[in-house]
Amino acid sequence: MSASPVTWPPAPDWRAWRHVTKLDPDRPLGRAALDAVYRSGTDAIVLGGSAGMTQAAVLDMLARLADSPVPVALEVSTLESAVPGPALFLIPLVLNAPDSRWLGGAQADALSHILPVVGEYIPWDLLLPEAYLVLNPDCTAARITGADTQITPEGAAAWAALAGRVLRLPLVYVEYSGTFGDMALLQAVREHAGPARVVYGGGIRSAQEAERAARWAHTVVVGNLVYEEPHLLAETVAAVRG
Repeated sequence: MSASPVTWPPAPDWRAWRHVTKLDPDRPLGRAALDAVYRSGTDAIVLGGSAGMTQAAVLDMLARLADSPVPVALEVSTLESAVPGPALFLIPLVLNAPDSRWLGGAQADALSHILPVVGEYIPWDLLLPEAYLVLNPDCTAARITGADTQITPEGAAAWAALAGRVLRLPLVYVEYSGTFGDMALLQAVREHAGPARVVYGGGIRSAQEAERAARWAHTVVVGNLVYEEPHLLAETVAAVRG
């Protein structure tokens, strides 16, 4: 007799997310800061990071977020971080990385290990690919992937069109990781990404910056502010929705 199929809850409506708070399992997060996230009105919490995404760290953070009032998604950047529990799994593909490992090679390698063991239990409907443009040369993601960060708005528009219109990927993520980015480039991505939802992340530390990014991004991601000035997080939520 074959095993009964696993029933997973339906995926959250990620298309409606305007503001997302990103938490790094590798960074200490006090209870006061976490409470500020809960009170902020953010639409979702995403766990992600370029380093330190160990199974233990991810599971510990998921346990802390058991009472989260909003959906919790997990950005799967390492094989060991692919653990059960999140409402959604985000699968990053770095478009501007010269090594094809970061454009599907690593994911295929991970699946070669996973499929023979737990293939029948993978919640495929909860896996959401996201096309990344990593644009801060000093960030960890750029160093790990070797991403070509010297991209013009015209070049970014071409990548966006490839991702959204040719490959039909649902998300295009413009990532400046810690520094506020080029809004002309973000505009070019939005205008050429077709049906893909455009996500912006990087350096948002004020309501004004959140508002500027929200003019062109469908979804604005705020991360460092949680660890630096969590009391300002709610202001970025209001600015994005305004």
